[in-house]
Amino acid sequence: MSHPFNRRSKNITEGVARAPNRSMYYGMGYKETDFGKPMIGVANGHSTITPCNSGLQRLADAAVEGLKQAGANAQIFGTPTISDGMAMGTEGMKYSLVSREVIADCVETCVGGQWMDGVVVIGGCDKNMPGGMMGMLRANVPSLYVYGGTILPGKYKGQDLNIVSVFEAVGQFSAGKMSEEDFCEIERRAIPGSGSCGGMYTANTMSSSFEALGMSLPYSSTMANVEDEVVDNVKKAAAVLVEAVKKDLKPKDIVTKKSIENAVAVIMATGGSTNAILHYLAIAHCAGVEWTIDDYERMRKKIPVLCNLKPSGQYLAIDLHRAGGIPALMKEMLKHGLLHGDCMTITGKTVAENLADVPDLDPNQDVIMPVSKPIYAQGHLAILKQDHRAEEPRHHRPCARVR
Repeated sequence: MSHPFNRRSKNITEGVARAPNRSMYYGMGYKETDFGKPMIGVANGHSTITPCNSGLQRLADAAVEGLKQAGANAQIFGTPTISDGMAMGTEGMKYSLVSREVIADCVETCVGGQWMDGVVVIGGCDKNMPGGMMGMLRANVPSLYVYGGTILPGKYKGQDLNIVSVFEAVGQFSAGKMSEEDFCEIERRAIPGSGSCGGMYTANTMSSSFEALGMSLPYSSTMANVEDEVVDNVKKAAAVLVEAVKKDLKPKDIVTKKSIENAVAVIMATGGSTNAILHYLAIAHCAGVEWTIDDYERMRKKIPVLCNLKPSGQYLAIDLHRAGGIPALMKEMLKHGLLHGDCMTITGKTVAENLADVPDLDPNQDVIMPVSKPIYAQGHLAILKQDHRAEEPRHHRPCARVR
């Protein structure tokens, strides 16, 4: 008998004509009772190209375990990655934005081709994030994004280090303002292990916005990759996704214009990356949501910058996590009418319901500022346009003829 939760995968697992298909599953260790369970894809961005992705395999393993415990079959497939931090300044950077489309294609292709009932996407680097989200929206099966986690700071002479510390050291050393010993030590110590670049750069910006969008679990976007908390989150996410499959809760039920406004509001409030502008235009397109460059300026004017985060501020993403994470920020924003609390999320609850039990801001921290004391009164990502009305008319003198 067909289980009601294998709505899609039954197309390749049920009926006499699908005996060859089932034979291939049996070759991977499936049992007859497995064919009534939902088939859930695990898009695994693990690679040893970059520390952003080198710690993802244990998360993929945790997702498989969690899906099995929740009564689903896990189907792992891979997605590629390009490290902007390594490719930057070289011809390799030309592949970076293209890789976003390749990642989206990987997710959509596997989910569609294999009739998967749902998918969890696990990524850690800049283009893994929007590419995974775009693929989830194109496939439009119950989906959840799991962020691999931020990196912990490096340490040298009592100072926290991150990847930007190395870029800054290059300038200082080249200008003769830093010793070779300090330069080499910063280079060696800035990246102490796996995880995505520690400031509010592209990966952490996108992960934070995915949480606000409703496509990741609360608190998940600022966890450290090397800590056990992130593994526990993946197992919880697997169970949440199986419930979403049962409810047939799809990405396009969650990603609406209002939820994109929530995501962009959090990007502004965190002082997030300019790359988010480009990525959310593409994400909105995949969701079928009308969203233009002018919407960012509209949002900027009403959303203050509340988080004191690098590269423009003092702290790293792990400090944001310890100060209460994105839920603490969103709770403060919701209290002041800066978010839509009625947006549905992957948990099956609205934004307001998810935030109901989140504590108010801790007054003893200065990572997240209250709306009453913003770092900047308006957002930082300004959309600049040339005012053609202000241009003076140009008078062209006819070219002299060549005689």
